[in-house]
Amino acid sequence: MIQGVRSWVVAALLLLAGASLRIGFVHYHPFIAGDSLLYADLARNMLQHHIFGFTEAHGIRPTLIRLPGYPLLLAACFAVFGIGNFIAVLWVQALLSLVECCLLASLAARLMGRRAGLIALGLAVLCPFTANYSAVPLAESCNLFCVSLTLFSLERWIAAQRKGNVWNPWLLGIGFGLSFGILLRPDQALLAVAVVPAMAWIVLRPSTRSLTQIGPVAAVTAAIVLPLMLWGVRNWRVFHVVQPLAPRFAIDPGETNPYGFQRWYRTWAIDFKATVDVYWNYDGSPLVLSDLPARAFDNDAERVETAQIYAKYNDFGSATKQFDDAFARLADQHIAAHPVRYYLVLPALKLADMWLRPRTEFMRLPLDWWNFKAHRWQSMVSLAYALLDAIYLALAVVGLWRWRGQNWVGARLLAYTMVAFVFLRCALLWTIDNSEPRYTLECFPVVILLAAFAFVRPVKDSAASSD
Repeated sequence: MIQGVRSWVVAALLLLAGASLRIGFVHYHPFIAGDSLLYADLARNMLQHHIFGFTEAHGIRPTLIRLPGYPLLLAACFAVFGIGNFIAVLWVQALLSLVECCLLASLAARLMGRRAGLIALGLAVLCPFTANYSAVPLAESCNLFCVSLTLFSLERWIAAQRKGNVWNPWLLGIGFGLSFGILLRPDQALLAVAVVPAMAWIVLRPSTRSLTQIGPVAAVTAAIVLPLMLWGVRNWRVFHVVQPLAPRFAIDPGETNPYGFQRWYRTWAIDFKATVDVYWNYDGSPLVLSDLPARAFDNDAERVETAQIYAKYNDFGSATKQFDDAFARLADQHIAAHPVRYYLVLPALKLADMWLRPRTEFMRLPLDWWNFKAHRWQSMVSLAYALLDAIYLALAVVGLWRWRGQNWVGARLLAYTMVAFVFLRCALLWTIDNSEPRYTLECFPVVILLAAFAFVRPVKDSAASSD
């Protein structure tokens, strides 16, 4: 009894600390710019004009470059708290973030005991990387909630299925987490790719094999597919294209994409600073040759050619097919000279940058965090963030190793599902053009959960065996 009361007191204090951290971020470090303004424009036009599109000089232009999930959330907040009230949105995200932490803590407690639950709660509520996104009007906080809800509900569904109840309320949590997560960001479909086969394996394994038990899996699949079908129908009616998800390069039908520039960019880019300085500036903003690293040139002739392309582009002020063709020629030269670097080395370094760099992109800290001469104290703070990030990842590896001792089939399956989700996400990030740390943020519910297991010993069976 005393131990139980003490656990609740510790949990309450941790939640208070987590709430204080998020209040601090929302109050002192809100970041409202870039994609946040695009999402707000979509939400505003949905409310006022019933059109999913962007505001332009001649009117509202329908679009399909963003999925409707986050704009719908913004529209709901704007309808209740006032159009353009971003602060209300941030408070909603902070609340969702705390609920996400509680879901992870409960899941950890059921898998590895009460102590693991308290440790997971502490690691979750005090994690600055996830808490920071409460103060950013982007889909990441909601995505983290959906991932945590899905994993929590999956474990509870497996436990109920173990007792013969395949149709149980936890299917709603799985279905909502997966379907709304995909409507927030298309890459969240990877979570469904990991979860749905795991559910199918549970109901069709030899000890419980029965086609009548496949119904829950079909129901979850329908919950995922139906919203995407409706979105695809909308896109067909408006644009006459088959597009159930957002396009990879965020362009509407009829728009051109600078494939040559993007291919050239992939021949040298690694870090997030290059994304900000070069990738996001192309087509509309000046490009600075000094922002390019030495590996962007194989020789002096390439440096001169690149400088000439930059000069002509800056004079013209926007991208054209001529510039794209010029960058494509440079890309062909680089790839022919260094195919291993292009296909293996640079993608690996880019992925490492997304996992290991300081997650301070939405704080008042310099992007070139390694430049101690220019900003010593800010670089030290950034280095501390990088070390903290490395500690979380190292603990997750240790926790996964310790969790291997679980002998309950549901716990092992959950571990395989989480690892598969992280692996699939890394495989996707291997192929993208630009490095952004937030692309690995969706894996942090898994990281936090496994990190908590590093401090406890495996139990013989899961707490899920009893409700």
